[in-house]
Amino acid sequence: MNWQNMLVVSASSLAAMALLFGTTFIVGRRIGRYNVVDVTWGLSFVVVATICAVLGTGDVFRRLLLLALVAIWGLRLAWHLTVKLKGKGEDPRYRAHLGGDFSAGTVLRKIFVVQGAAAWFVSLPLQLSSTAGPTPVSLHVVLVVGMALWLVGVVFEAVGDHQLRSFKSDPANGGRIMDRGLWSWTRHPNYFGDACVWWGVWLISINGWMSLTTVLSPVLMTYFLVYATGARLAEKHMADRPGFAEYCSRTAFFIPRPPG
Repeated sequence: MNWQNMLVVSASSLAAMALLFGTTFIVGRRIGRYNVVDVTWGLSFVVVATICAVLGTGDVFRRLLLLALVAIWGLRLAWHLTVKLKGKGEDPRYRAHLGGDFSAGTVLRKIFVVQGAAAWFVSLPLQLSSTAGPTPVSLHVVLVVGMALWLVGVVFEAVGDHQLRSFKSDPANGGRIMDRGLWSWTRHPNYFGDACVWWGVWLISINGWMSLTTVLSPVLMTYFLVYATGARLAEKHMADRPGFAEYCSRTAFFIPRPPG
């Protein structure tokens, strides 16, 4: 492990997060809505993965592999959210989170600093991995499992988003609860997929015992997806919708299981 290189990669990643989320704050301030940060969220990991690939001195194969996997996930998510948010107003979640205080300092602290710091922390496995040597043969099976988990995650997230977008585009479904396809197996296939992606990335990043110290990164991402900004918060806003309670009674909350 090259600790000097780790310092360079981590400091560069932190500086990039400050610049990226700071710029997004300025853009959000100008257009009058801060949900633009959702687009930056996915892109921020692509930026860190690029920094790791370029500045890291560790195993080239793993650096490029992680860059490719994170780029596929992050660019798809950013594009999906760009299309989803086009022409829309502010996300009710952010209004509730800010509690009516839209002053620059509050918005910057509660949304942009928190998400920038979280992106840097969640990406620590990428940073540490970029400074380490080749994956030992004894850990090749872990790498393969990580790639498989990443693939499951990307499929769940992409297919779930596509199914929901198609459902909402049909006027006949107005006011109805989406309970088809992957949404009949879990109430949050997109968030579940996201969690799988980052647990997969963590497994791929493992090079030795030191890599295990970054386990809190996928744990934090999972916490965000389930509690802080993800599934629980989304359901709080949907609780009063007709048919939602019945949907919850027959559909898994997060981890998929057969319908009913």
